[in-house]
Amino acid sequence: MRYSGLVALAFVASPLLAQQAAPPKVAPIDWNAVRDETVGKMREYFRINTTNPPGNELQTALWLKKVLDSEGFETQILDTVSLGAGRANFYARLKGNGSKKAIALVHHMDVVPANAAYWSHDPFASDTAGGYIYGRGALDMKGDGIAQLMAMLVLKRSGAPLNRDIVFIGNADEELGSTGAEQFVARHADLLKDVEFLITEGGDNLVQNGKLEYWGVGVAEKRTFWQSVTVKGTPSHGSRPTKENPVPKLVRALAKIADYETPLHVTPGVAKYFHDISVNYDGEQRKWLADVGSAINDPRARIWLTNDVYWNAILRNTISLTGLQGSNKTNVIPPEASAKLDIRLLPDADPNAMLAALKRVVNDTSVHFSADLTPKTPLESPINTDLFHAIERAAHDRDPHALVTTPMLTGATDRPVYRALGIITYGLDPFMTPAGDGQRGVHGNDERLTIANAGFGVHFLYDILRYAQ
Repeated sequence: MRYSGLVALAFVASPLLAQQAAPPKVAPIDWNAVRDETVGKMREYFRINTTNPPGNELQTALWLKKVLDSEGFETQILDTVSLGAGRANFYARLKGNGSKKAIALVHHMDVVPANAAYWSHDPFASDTAGGYIYGRGALDMKGDGIAQLMAMLVLKRSGAPLNRDIVFIGNADEELGSTGAEQFVARHADLLKDVEFLITEGGDNLVQNGKLEYWGVGVAEKRTFWQSVTVKGTPSHGSRPTKENPVPKLVRALAKIADYETPLHVTPGVAKYFHDISVNYDGEQRKWLADVGSAINDPRARIWLTNDVYWNAILRNTISLTGLQGSNKTNVIPPEASAKLDIRLLPDADPNAMLAALKRVVNDTSVHFSADLTPKTPLESPINTDLFHAIERAAHDRDPHALVTTPMLTGATDRPVYRALGIITYGLDPFMTPAGDGQRGVHGNDERLTIANAGFGVHFLYDILRYAQ
């Protein structure tokens, strides 16, 4: 009798319990309208000239604040004094229920210079033509910033339940010195203490001949270790050669450095990347890529792998001679000759060991090395995480056979600055940009983004943030 009474009570109560437990409804989303709004906001944002130097990011921060204040967000403009006149960082937060740690969306508000004489459209007019939006920053990385902003707006407007806060950050000065991110981390660690994951630039989706080859999630990047190489001598007239001329000594040293082949080394993310893309190859090439750690010991495989400029760069520390200075007059032997080396280290490389190797190669105590940049925190983020799996799920929604892999970035971003706080950082490009557009437009001329990509990127980020809850 007691059992049956409990069962009966359960049947009576279950509709009420079900009603109470029902998840909140998410308002329907008109993605075409979202795309159009995104394009409008991108065009406004691209028109704000934040060429670095001098940056002028305060203007973009004020624009972001106006947009998000009108939507009821908590916003702050930060570091206007420490960053200098006309500069600022920006911060906003969309509150969740706090049951899980936050996700940060980070972009930089500055852009590299653009010479309008070489563009088909004014780089700061934000023209639309042929299905594209033209503008400096469209790909690097104001376009990403607006896609992030719109994904956050759509989450709020739709009433989607959030277990994680969404933090939105705009940094100054990424293109020259990362001082914006460094100031943010140093001065506002309290705003980041609950952040578990961070998404910013550094991903690479390979689109060739209209086909997406893979989604590339950046889990690692190389470390910048720029060096100046200097030789001092005795100045004199060029008509009387002397062994104290520093130029030949420097040239001999640089020739040795140019001939030096750094050892090949496979990091975990790079091993995964090669293994993942091996399915696109046949025969022994597929075998080499599937186990690149073994392949680098095979002379034939080494030649094939290192003939690809990108593959070579992610398999070793690299050295590029990029600057050379001696006398400013043909008939004067200078007191000093110098050169610049662009050295990029793998995430687990020891800078001191690299410098010691260069000194051994040169084997000349008159040749002096000095660091122009101190390497940032090593960056290699794990992939067995809620956010990485959310990225995979969103990618597979669009193509069940989509390949999600982990190419290493050979350049530099602000990610290591945030990684120093223990935040798991991913480089993610929300757009499917043809390789040619990226190669030509990022830091080049006619930087542009398709209107279709503007809508696609917001929807993709929205899904990732939903799935990561």
